[in-house]
Amino acid sequence: MEKVFEIYIRTTPERLWEAITDEGIRSRYQFGSRVSSDWTPGSRVEVSHPRAPGLLSEGQNVEVDPPRRLVQTMVALWEEDVMSEGTSRVTWEIQPVGDSCRLTVTHDQLRDGANDQLYGGWRMILSGLKTWLETGEQLTTPGSLMYG
Repeated sequence: MEKVFEIYIRTTPERLWEAITDEGIRSRYQFGSRVSSDWTPGSRVEVSHPRAPGLLSEGQNVEVDPPRRLVQTMVALWEEDVMSEGTSRVTWEIQPVGDSCRLTVTHDQLRDGANDQLYGGWRMILSGLKTWLETGEQLTTPGSLMYG
């Protein structure tokens, strides 16, 4: 199973790439979570939150092609139900369109009937990303209030 999310953001590919890969920026739109990596192919990716008891997810960078494409594996760790789902893949694709970018996030290699917690937060994350890049403001979502 795969889930595809597409959004248009008024920004440059370089600024969008930075927002995806910079730990401090990413925490502003991804529920306060910190995404740590050195962003090279084969390197580890860890997602944590200061108020969470452990890692929220972990994975590996499979393909890193700034500022166009990032492919990562992901293992969700935030609770038993999602941990049992195993490894999935997230692909970020950035395409310039005039003065904006089309960002397509594909979350695939999910089993049929996979727990929707694995992919259910993408709309909030991407809405927060768009809001932050276009206005500099943080968007309040149920996800952003989770650890508040």
